[in-house]
Amino acid sequence: MTITEAPRIVSSRFDVADGHTIDVYESTHGYEGLRAALAKRPDEVVEEVKTASLLGRGGAGFPAGVKWGFCPPGVWPRYLVVNGDESEPGTYKDRLLMERDPHQLIEGVLIACYAIGCEQAFLYVRGEMALAQERIAAALNEAYAKGYVGRNIMGSDFSVDVVLHWGAGAYIVGEETALIESLEGNRGMPRLKPPFFPAAKGLYLQPTVVNNVETLSNLPWILREGGAAFAELGAEASRGTRLFAVSGHVRQPGVYEVEFGVTTFRDLIYSPLYAGGIRDGNEIKAYIPGGSSAPWFFEEHLDLPLEKGVVDRAGSMLGSGAVVVFDETTDVVKAALRVVRFYARESCGKCTPCREGTSWLEKILERISDGLGRPSDLELLVDVCDNISPGIAWPPKQTTICPLGPSAVSPIASAVTRFRDEFAARIGEPVTVSTPITGGAYTAAPDAPAEVGA
Repeated sequence: MTITEAPRIVSSRFDVADGHTIDVYESTHGYEGLRAALAKRPDEVVEEVKTASLLGRGGAGFPAGVKWGFCPPGVWPRYLVVNGDESEPGTYKDRLLMERDPHQLIEGVLIACYAIGCEQAFLYVRGEMALAQERIAAALNEAYAKGYVGRNIMGSDFSVDVVLHWGAGAYIVGEETALIESLEGNRGMPRLKPPFFPAAKGLYLQPTVVNNVETLSNLPWILREGGAAFAELGAEASRGTRLFAVSGHVRQPGVYEVEFGVTTFRDLIYSPLYAGGIRDGNEIKAYIPGGSSAPWFFEEHLDLPLEKGVVDRAGSMLGSGAVVVFDETTDVVKAALRVVRFYARESCGKCTPCREGTSWLEKILERISDGLGRPSDLELLVDVCDNISPGIAWPPKQTTICPLGPSAVSPIASAVTRFRDEFAARIGEPVTVSTPITGGAYTAAPDAPAEVGA
């Protein structure tokens, strides 16, 4: 196994008593990164982050320093919006960051605001995360009292206010333009892009940078230790460390910080330092590598490194950093139904393929799961998937404004191509599928019929 000695950059205070308080934070290098940032020009801070090659940790994996540069020059005011609406099934790493180390997040917000030129930041936290909201609110009060937030921070001419906003628990506002709509007091529904790219026309139609909680939590370490030190960790295209939330049929579910691009899925799932292997000594059947919207991986993918480019080329994604493990006892028809039901119920209804298609997928899967399916149902199921995401490829082709609709296609395509016999057993007779499924991770088992798969 490849277990490295990389430092814990964002989770170092998880096990520290009262690590969420400002006294403990200050005693463990807290706000030193902000002090280092204020000693530089804003453009130098941006270059430091670019040197670190910090990729966004929210799902898309776009370079943070490059994203900051998309704001049009000379247009003010501009805003920073923190996406703390973590709601992908199986994903809970950002919640722990907000609960256990809120000052680290606040310091990252301040560094980003200084680099971008913002005087106002909005911290949007999912409605169900009551403890995270309380911890951040208390930390903000402490930071204001100590002069880390507010006017003339640390005696400089840099001033910024941070607003904590509680969401209402809608999955769709995890999409950045829907989050902006919600912040403005509207129903959380995604905007068309273009013309509403947030960097140009975001919150209140002003330039806006939207960053994920984990992304910003890396900034204090980067500014304190240097971007080059961060870039020395990880693989060529995935620098630093990254948090992964492992759940499902493992002995030790939890959030683990590992060296990005070096540690493998096998290490993460089987190492006693991490998830500790499959429960009850069972064998692995499948696993979701990056949140419920990602195509499933199987045993042959275990030795892939946790590296964005490698996983992308294998036909899936690291996405939200949620690894959900299924053991050999898993009913994959019910597993696919559970995921699809989530997306059907969380659809905002703005786009017809998503609003209607995800509901149809739920109905058909539920019928099959209940043993009432017809031989034609599997073809119908895949045909509806093809209407939502033509070609059933990866990355998905979209007929919708945001990726929610195609997200419901991934578990179905994964289950159908790999475990068609389980669908046939539920239906009671052999089933065929003629609609092509072309995604790289949707690889049929060696003994699967030729009608299924690429």
